[in-house]
Amino acid sequence: MKNIVILISGDGSNMDAIIRTAKAQHWEKHLQAKVACVISNKPTAKGLNLAQQHGISTQVVDHTAFSNITNPREAFDTALIKEIDQHTPALVVLAGFMRILTPVFVAHYEGRLVNIHPSLLPAFPGLHTHQRAIDTGCKFAGATVHQVTAELDHGHILAQAVVPILENDTADSLSARVLTQEHLIYPAAIEKLLKD
Repeated sequence: MKNIVILISGDGSNMDAIIRTAKAQHWEKHLQAKVACVISNKPTAKGLNLAQQHGISTQVVDHTAFSNITNPREAFDTALIKEIDQHTPALVVLAGFMRILTPVFVAHYEGRLVNIHPSLLPAFPGLHTHQRAIDTGCKFAGATVHQVTAELDHGHILAQAVVPILENDTADSLSARVLTQEHLIYPAAIEKLLKD
């Protein structure tokens, strides 16, 4: 069985889309793949309850527990690797996981680590992508599924969706339209990876 571990920090809407697609497309039967666990760095992440409602195992590795030690980022990533590796993942999927990962973490899951970013990469890596696209006068925005490398929001592009920027768009209205496309392209890109 190809185990998928999903990492979240918040509501888990992309996680939910992936789990729903996995069930609807019968990934266990057709791809010998399943979402084995959802892990959050925040104990209060709403997505944990959502995963549990789907019958998916959840874990928390709270990044704040590492704040008072030397090299807290490395210590957190080491603890996270230990938790993830219990599931022998074929894929580790970042779905709104709001942590910059260390090169050691990225190297450990090389070729198995994917992310979705709310812009048409390579444009607008980092935060506040929708407002930056509006402020720059872009006519289009979108989302990108990509393999994760040590460089933030880079890596081989697996899928993209394009959304027009409307004249009266705000960052919130644009974000909502982009998110509907994320929910389509992320599960599809993961499914393709599982088939390859």
